Amino acid sequence: MDAAAVGARLASSVVAPLVKKLFVQQGAGAGLVSRPVRVSGLVSFRGEKRTLGEKELQKVAAELVARAVGSAGPVERPVAVDEEEAVATALARTLSALGDLEMDDVQAVQLGHRALARRLRDADPRVTFDLSDDAARLHDTLVDVACLHILHFFTQRSTFVARTLVSQSSRLAEAVTRIDLLLERTPSRIGEDAAFEARYAAYVIEKYGTLTIYGIDFTNSPAQWPLDTAYLSLELGVGDGTRQLPIRADHVLDGRDRVLLRGVAGSGKTTLVQWLAVTAARGTTLDGHLASLAGRVPFVLALRTLTHSWHDLPTPGRFLTAARNPLADAQPHGWADRVLRDGRGLLLVDGMDEVPSTVREKAKEWLRDLIAAYPGNLWLITSRPSAVREHWLDGQGFTEGSLAPMSKADVNHFIRRWHSAARASDTSDWELLDSYEQSLMAAVRTKGDLSRLATNPLMCGLICALHRDRRGFLPRARKDLYDAALSMLLSRRDIERNMGLTDSIDLTEEPKTQLLQKLAYKFLLNGKSEIDSDQAERIIAHTLPSVSAAASQGTAQQVFRHLLLRSGVLREPVPGTIDFVHRTFQDYLGAKAAVEEGDLSLLVLRATDSQWEDVIRMAIAHARPKERAVLLSELITRGDVAVPRRRTLLHLLAMVSLEHATELEPSIRARVEERAARLIPPRNNTEAQDLAQVGPVVLELLPGPENQEADTAVHTVRTATLIGGDAAIPVLARYTDHPDPVVRSHVAQAWHRFDTEQYASEVIARLPGDDIYFEIVTEAELSAISRLGGRPRLRIGDDLTPDDLVNALAPESLTCLWLRADRTPTWEWLTAFPHLHTLLLDRSFTAVDLSALAAHPTLRTVGMDPRQRTVEGGRPDPRFEITTIV
Repeated sequence: MDAAAVGARLASSVVAPLVKKLFVQQGAGAGLVSRPVRVSGLVSFRGEKRTLGEKELQKVAAELVARAVGSAGPVERPVAVDEEEAVATALARTLSALGDLEMDDVQAVQLGHRALARRLRDADPRVTFDLSDDAARLHDTLVDVACLHILHFFTQRSTFVARTLVSQSSRLAEAVTRIDLLLERTPSRIGEDAAFEARYAAYVIEKYGTLTIYGIDFTNSPAQWPLDTAYLSLELGVGDGTRQLPIRADHVLDGRDRVLLRGVAGSGKTTLVQWLAVTAARGTTLDGHLASLAGRVPFVLALRTLTHSWHDLPTPGRFLTAARNPLADAQPHGWADRVLRDGRGLLLVDGMDEVPSTVREKAKEWLRDLIAAYPGNLWLITSRPSAVREHWLDGQGFTEGSLAPMSKADVNHFIRRWHSAARASDTSDWELLDSYEQSLMAAVRTKGDLSRLATNPLMCGLICALHRDRRGFLPRARKDLYDAALSMLLSRRDIERNMGLTDSIDLTEEPKTQLLQKLAYKFLLNGKSEIDSDQAERIIAHTLPSVSAAASQGTAQQVFRHLLLRSGVLREPVPGTIDFVHRTFQDYLGAKAAVEEGDLSLLVLRATDSQWEDVIRMAIAHARPKERAVLLSELITRGDVAVPRRRTLLHLLAMVSLEHATELEPSIRARVEERAARLIPPRNNTEAQDLAQVGPVVLELLPGPENQEADTAVHTVRTATLIGGDAAIPVLARYTDHPDPVVRSHVAQAWHRFDTEQYASEVIARLPGDDIYFEIVTEAELSAISRLGGRPRLRIGDDLTPDDLVNALAPESLTCLWLRADRTPTWEWLTAFPHLHTLLLDRSFTAVDLSALAAHPTLRTVGMDPRQRTVEGGRPDPRFEITTIV
């Protein structure tokens, strides 16, 4: 059953009592109150009137989820059984945001239940990041249902009814007076402006309500996505004078009237402009932090299409004409002037980098004049980082910000959104798209090159589209992916966006590539990831004579600036310093140059340098078959005579490079595979440690648990654990179902080497635990295991107290406990766990009195160091079977 339909099945008699628990009970007597009541003052889990704790709030959410799932019936349940607790946890966190609302109860009712629900979800949008699509939909539906009953609860409070009747009458009389006065002054213009603004808002929503990913021409990818479905609010940093404060992108105009936002190609600048425009156009439904956009009229001024003449930038009356808006002739005379004069404008100036550098200062004067003539409006200006210097608009009161690369959570969220949009446009392939989504998320986590590319929406969109076009499989050779990405950035993106010339240079893709690969190779040879812009210009000057298509168009300085501003591959992170927007592009282009120059021996000499690992692999991809055979043969030969650690590195590097060898002499392939077979899987701890020292490249070669003996499986798990990093987590997750408990114990013990939350959700949650102990060392791990419902067998670290365990663990889940014998002075606290039957105690250097354990109703087995003794009147307690822990 669709999770979104569950709400209709929930009766008021079921939801209302649960919602009522979230608020303090009203005292006797209705009466009027002197001022509105804050929602945060009504909740029962905050403040002096607190009656609900965190656990009780969790129970209310869990009951609401259980009722919702139960209403659907066993056959049509909206989510799987093992997801119900995760939905309840997310719902509790969302509902807890009621305690932070600044609005009062009247404002909440006026807002409406859907807008209130959005406000609560926006307070912490990450709560649903780890949920499946069905679970996230169930969460959102239950928040909507809860908000509907919350507002109904507010309206039934006697103080609300009495106060709002008086307040409503007063506001109505005041509004009637104001409207009469306004109509008397401008009776026709207001109506004319309002009618046009409604029409204009509808146009803005229609025009900017979809997203286009430029440069993607794969047959299975829709050209446009609904903005509501595809938009992802990324993180940006805004300056407060001394540092960058991280905020979400859709908060960019919170408390700020003027913002200059920088971001590299594809980082989401134009998408943010579209989202702000559409949000303002839907002003009647705004709530929460979006209140600053309420009543604003958006003007989207894309500088690349604003006017045919940069020397004639438009005044407000010509904004719509210059933007080629079809409603330009229909606007009432002087309408834009009136909007801006009243301070109701939202001016979104997109692409300052797309203004030719020769007239960029003129564009700055145009902005300065508009701001001086029309103060009080909101401004957002976007640009690539290299186009305008730091503090370029400081004199105009602009705050500067920069879009940050996507986090891992953002990438996962983007992939989910992308596939949700794909499912909406192609209902015949839902099951396939579900499998594509899961396999792509795993690939991004495990393949370092993909994770390094997936740092902004443009590249994530490319990866998603290519993955789907190849029916769920990204190419084994990264070359196809990089070719598509570079083609999009170097030429097709500007062509498909109808970009005109912004300078005197007009280069096709091939000469741009030739120049950039020379530049990338110099980066590599000098062992640098960034160089001075003067040095970069000298490299271009040296290369330019051999690239005639570029040499005929301008000087080295002009060509270099063109590549910096328009290629999308170079950037200037700080003035005077140049680097590649992705290190992967530098490696890819540098490898291409090395192969074309015949520097194969140099590549082999650099192969033991970790900075050249990706270069070697990309060189295999670029090389012709004979060159490829020479390069791999030399890697093997050098490895055969190298010291053990370098031998392992060179032989494994040759092995992982085979995925890029689309055509290779069979004897060479056999030599490479034979060397790797000697190393993988590891057969003892020494081999595991040697492999781990090689680094993350080994993770791609480690086998899965299929047909592995327990001994080699243990050493494989140990190798992945020692390597560590996010890419190791999916490798370890493959072993969660291994039949041998020793293997699974090693998987569980690896937890401490990884991010607590990520490992808990991706590994621990999947690990059967009836026959292994889970070691809990930190409070974060204890909290995570508690959210997973606990585990029957736990080994507790020294830093956790009995109170920590009692407060965090579900009493019913714990059956076997292992801890240090001298960590607790008394044992009465164990009665909090009524199903505990086994207690294991690590050695202690003092005698431990266990006589109190006789009172525990279910405890039957105590295992301890043989030097310890149980004491009950000086004799061993016969109730306990004494076992020895070796």
